[in-house]
Amino acid sequence: MSKYNNSNGSLQNRFIKYAKIDTQSDPGSPTCPSTEKQKNLGRALVAELLEMGISDAEIDINGYVYGTIPSNTTKQVPVICFCSHMDTSPDSSGENVKPIIHDNYQGEDLILPDDNKVIIKMAEHPDLQHQIGNSIITASGTTLLGADNKAGLAEIMEAAAFLMQNPDVKHGTIKIFFTPDEEIGRGVDKADLKKLAADFAYTIDGETLGSIEDETFSADGAKLTVTGVSAHPGFAKGKMESAIRIITEILNALPTDTLTPETTQLKEGFIHPVAFKGQVEEAEAQFIIRDFDNAKLQSHGELLEETIKKVMVNYPNSSYNLQIKAQYRNMKEVLDQHPQIVAYGVEAITRAGVVVKKQSIRGGTDGSRLSFMGLPCPNIFAGEHAFHSKQEWVSIQDMEKAVQTIINIACIWEEKAK
Repeated sequence: MSKYNNSNGSLQNRFIKYAKIDTQSDPGSPTCPSTEKQKNLGRALVAELLEMGISDAEIDINGYVYGTIPSNTTKQVPVICFCSHMDTSPDSSGENVKPIIHDNYQGEDLILPDDNKVIIKMAEHPDLQHQIGNSIITASGTTLLGADNKAGLAEIMEAAAFLMQNPDVKHGTIKIFFTPDEEIGRGVDKADLKKLAADFAYTIDGETLGSIEDETFSADGAKLTVTGVSAHPGFAKGKMESAIRIITEILNALPTDTLTPETTQLKEGFIHPVAFKGQVEEAEAQFIIRDFDNAKLQSHGELLEETIKKVMVNYPNSSYNLQIKAQYRNMKEVLDQHPQIVAYGVEAITRAGVVVKKQSIRGGTDGSRLSFMGLPCPNIFAGEHAFHSKQEWVSIQDMEKAVQTIINIACIWEEKAK
């Protein structure tokens, strides 16, 4: 067991520093990173890594941060990477974040001072029942906190500082990797895996204390374009076939009591319309299609097209085009080929004195795509909760356990090597 402790408050100090830097990504931007301000945090992280003695730390032109903690063992240990993302969600403001520490939490409602209508209640956030006596960090009520994923950044940086300061704790080569634009699905678009040169990785971007996630949705995106028939509305009888009405009819014909995000849970998939635009002559709808099982994912796409065809029969002079493209696949397909990655993660959490919660992600992470790019990568808890909202919170004690888990993973890989 390594001797990490946070008695000087360095972990929360790191987190609060990072949370105050606006790094919101922008799905409408074509650049990488999508917002230049993400590099402000990247440069700060590089400066800290260099100060620790991680001499190769750098940020590249696309906003990716790389660094290496050299091996201090004679064993041949696989190169392990720890990864978190720097951007915060576009769903809620990340500007002028004011982190607040609520010490010795006793189950009370947390009324945030800059907007007293934003109240974090235990009844609505059941994980708070496990935080009695702990210190909770929130924002002030007008922004998100950014624990997703700045908690992960702080935890990796704290673990890196510990390993650099404690050469008696044996480990192989450790790679540090921080990405931009994860929140808009482009987190590893320009990742240089040759430069990273890791064998296996762990994203530190999970929620509940003790969770390890080795399974994600498989994901497709669909774009439906309908070309209708326009006519002057005063003389449209028997002529007009409105693309807007056609797509509306298609959406209404899809299942509503199942296969939607609001009616599914656990391993159930869905077809979810996420955007719509159009005029009478042409309209477009975009969908995300999700399931843990690839065969079911394909069947959801087939159901979407069957529904479209049934509706289109009633509009003989109109046409449609449906494009379904793969976005990412369930990383379990890859991780099952390397069972030791998850097994060592489970052992590391257990050594930290935490009950392991093996879970599936109803979404995707950078690790989903990294796994299929040749870098198998499960997800470890960071302690972030209510992400993408003004009610976001994180526990300092949960973050400490995440740091300990990261250090334990590094040690276990060294112990198991020959």
